[in-house]
Amino acid sequence: MLWRSQMTTRRPAGFIEPCLPTLAHTVPDGPLWAHEIKHDGYRFICWRDGDRVRAFTRRGYDWTDRVPRIAEALGSLPITSVTIDGEAVVCDPAGVSDFDRLRAALARRGSSEIFLFAFDVLELDGHDLRRSPWVERRAALERVLSGAGHGLRLSEHLNGDGPAMFRHACAMGLEGIVSKRRDRPYRSGRSLDWLKVKNPNAPAATRIMVR
Repeated sequence: MLWRSQMTTRRPAGFIEPCLPTLAHTVPDGPLWAHEIKHDGYRFICWRDGDRVRAFTRRGYDWTDRVPRIAEALGSLPITSVTIDGEAVVCDPAGVSDFDRLRAALARRGSSEIFLFAFDVLELDGHDLRRSPWVERRAALERVLSGAGHGLRLSEHLNGDGPAMFRHACAMGLEGIVSKRRDRPYRSGRSLDWLKVKNPNAPAATRIMVR
């Protein structure tokens, strides 16, 4: 029985279980919180070690061949190793993430439309950054992505007025926002340090999907 349990929980090399935000009904406010747009896409953990590049879904499946633009940009970074957490998306002409377009692109396998909105870095050049506070990881991510190709884009954030950002996100028809504690480390699994507030009128609010 123990052997079977170990087999079912084994993860591929390079994969880190992502931090999952907890659903909330109100947006936290104050200087301890940073706020990001919640893009409507697929969660990916993107890993590079030397010449090896992998793009994993949140459950650890290797979908590298489905996101070549992300893989190419990851392989072109002037670093030795990195693990990046983000959301793979396809945007409509207005620049808003479109889940139906993403699903169609993934089904075609190898679509160049898909890129990653990167929002965290967990490892960089052999240094595990997960114990570092969000604000330090964020600074490292900004440096890494400063010369990145189009397959990797920084997910912008706002410090301060989270409720105002949520209202703006809803007005644009976006999925919602994720608020993150600036002083906390990265923890795999469900976390109260990351809170998501959903736009009740967004398509994703009524879509249930396992990935």
